[in-house]
Amino acid sequence: MTNSGRNEADRSIGRRGVLRMGGTLAATGLGGLALSACTGTGTGGGTGRAGDPKKGEVTVWSWQGPAAELKALLPDFNRAYPDIRVTVQDIGNPAIWDKITTGLAAGGQGLADVLHIGVDYLPGYVERFPGGLADLGPLGATRHKDAFAAGLWQTVCPDGKRVNALPWEANSAGFYYRADLFEKAGVDAEALQTWDETIEAGKRLKAKTGVHLLGIDKPASQPDAANFFQMLLQLQGAFYFDLEGRVTLDSPEAVRAMTLIKTMNDAGLVSDLAGGWNALMSSLKQGTNAVAPWPTWFGGIVEEQVPAEAGKWKVRLPPAVRRGGPTAATVNSTHLAVAGSSRHQAAAWSFVEFALTRPASQVRIYRGKGIAPALMKAYDDAVFHEPSAFFSGQKKGEVFLAALKAPSPAVNYTSDYARALKLVTDAQSRVLLKGADPATVLREAAAELVRQTGRKAAR
Repeated sequence: MTNSGRNEADRSIGRRGVLRMGGTLAATGLGGLALSACTGTGTGGGTGRAGDPKKGEVTVWSWQGPAAELKALLPDFNRAYPDIRVTVQDIGNPAIWDKITTGLAAGGQGLADVLHIGVDYLPGYVERFPGGLADLGPLGATRHKDAFAAGLWQTVCPDGKRVNALPWEANSAGFYYRADLFEKAGVDAEALQTWDETIEAGKRLKAKTGVHLLGIDKPASQPDAANFFQMLLQLQGAFYFDLEGRVTLDSPEAVRAMTLIKTMNDAGLVSDLAGGWNALMSSLKQGTNAVAPWPTWFGGIVEEQVPAEAGKWKVRLPPAVRRGGPTAATVNSTHLAVAGSSRHQAAAWSFVEFALTRPASQVRIYRGKGIAPALMKAYDDAVFHEPSAFFSGQKKGEVFLAALKAPSPAVNYTSDYARALKLVTDAQSRVLLKGADPATVLREAAAELVRQTGRKAAR
């Protein structure tokens, strides 16, 4: 996906869906997450009103690349809705999260009508500010509940009643790799079925080429240091919390994921990306790692940063954690919500629906900034099935389409995701820098998360 319209903050934070939620969002558990279809029986919520679906003034908050693409839709939208005036504002990322939080805390005062929200923030906003986001069900969202990639409807409609937002972007776990280095080492990367096999391949790669298998921000200088660990969890259908909101940081799946990371590190296969995004970009340009285990959107970053390496790269879905296990996982997503305080909720919904449920809109956005749509019908367009010259002629879009078509459980980030993330990154640093035992550090992290949040432990 192309990222030329984003600034560094957008690339390093916004697309990964692992932003920390501020202290204002720290709250106790959300309780159970029902997976039944939403009925849309709630009210719009907040102090706003529905208004006229074909008339009104609507302000949209987003950031960098996505904001530019929403603006590009306005001429077509205005032809369909000539009496709705839409203003799209690029708030910046991460500035948008503080601005939304401040507006919600003020009862909606100063909020835009449409809010672009990451999957990790959405539960905290819903839990901390009841009614802060409008229920999109009565506005018509429920008719689209089967239109999106697996698991995403449950993400925006967790209680079976309120539709808190509509899915926009869906990023699947990926395995970008230097095909030329694997070939030099005599390793068939496409044949790797498990991460255990990949570790053995990494040893051969290191011996033959001197290149590490992959990189991790070992001291956790940025919150996204846990991206790889989180991906390994989701490949096992697990997360930091279960669907009832109980703490699962010390689950067998979590221990297995952290043990794999320790095994790689102990074998000298993990480079240190301390410093976050800049270190990652430097590593990419220097070719210090053979694999970038990053989601859909990272392909555009690779093309942008190392254009001279066209034809040397390939992409596939990641190996399974256990033989025969899943290789697909939706690791992050973003959504559009309507503020509960909006006086033009129906008009705001008209814009959200136009942008997110029309394949033509999503195809245009993908062509402009490579934002992978959650809307499955959009993938009928030829743009998702074109060979990529950079990625050795592969049909990159089809690789990730296969992941979106695969079964994918809903993920319960809860309002305590930031707390869990901090504890996980600290635990991982102890493993990587001090050789700590994965089971021990995760057990301690789980107990501390229970203490901080009052949640129940799953085991």
